[in-house]
Amino acid sequence: MKYSRLIAGTMTWGSWGKQLSKKDMAALMNHCLEHQITTFDHADIYGAYTTEADFGKAFLESGIKREEIQLISKCGIQYLSENRDNKVKHYNYNKEYIIWSVEQSLTHLETEYLDLLLLHRPSPLMVAEEIAEAITILKKDGKIKEFGVSNFTPTQMEMIGLKMDIDVNQIEFSLTQHSAMHDGTLDYMTTCGIKPMAWSPLGSVFREDTEQTRRIHKQLGELMEKYKATEDQLLLAWILKHPSGIHPVVGTTNKDRLKQAIEASKINLELEDWFLILVASQGHKVP
Repeated sequence: MKYSRLIAGTMTWGSWGKQLSKKDMAALMNHCLEHQITTFDHADIYGAYTTEADFGKAFLESGIKREEIQLISKCGIQYLSENRDNKVKHYNYNKEYIIWSVEQSLTHLETEYLDLLLLHRPSPLMVAEEIAEAITILKKDGKIKEFGVSNFTPTQMEMIGLKMDIDVNQIEFSLTQHSAMHDGTLDYMTTCGIKPMAWSPLGSVFREDTEQTRRIHKQLGELMEKYKATEDQLLLAWILKHPSGIHPVVGTTNKDRLKQAIEASKINLELEDWFLILVASQGHKVP
């Protein structure tokens, strides 16, 4: 397996969240490795273009060998911040920009290559041929190993995929946002051999108090004793059962929750329990 079953999302490690010190970041990296989480998910914009560099400094201090981990980053979003001279948030997938952005990420992350580069969000102005030229150069120069996309629809994947291989699509997927299961996205990825990764895998279950989340909490509560699991473990187990082989990107920096998350991969929900959880989310039986 090229990437760990669960992936550590770094978006909140820096200034956009916990503002972890270099020492704390290094300790968290080692904690992840101790619990079989070896893949770390970045984007150039995290922390308004600062989190990759913070991670890179901590990585140098962590004692971890580069070959022991996998580093993912994303490019394309032009974010409004004091660190970039942008007039408006937009997307840029020019060949020169993609190459420059990857080189910036490599410098910040203190590494010679990315295991995976993702286009962060689709742009209405993206040109598949130009993207392919950039990816070809980056792969030839050994700066990226694999290429993928994020938040792309099946038709957008097809357009890009005609010019180059897509290895991964990182999408929003959870019990409360599972449209990819019904709109052909996961079907297309399975058919084409594109590996799915899921950001925000716990969805809105713990963030919102709605009729839907109350139904979900009730159903999960009835299954916790059976599986000797917490609610968040059951939510991850529900995703992991999907046959497309989804890799959840877990954003917590809490060491205990990270340990619990990886233990969710050992839970095999029974068929009807999986559907009970789905029905609780939808509020009606399946068709």
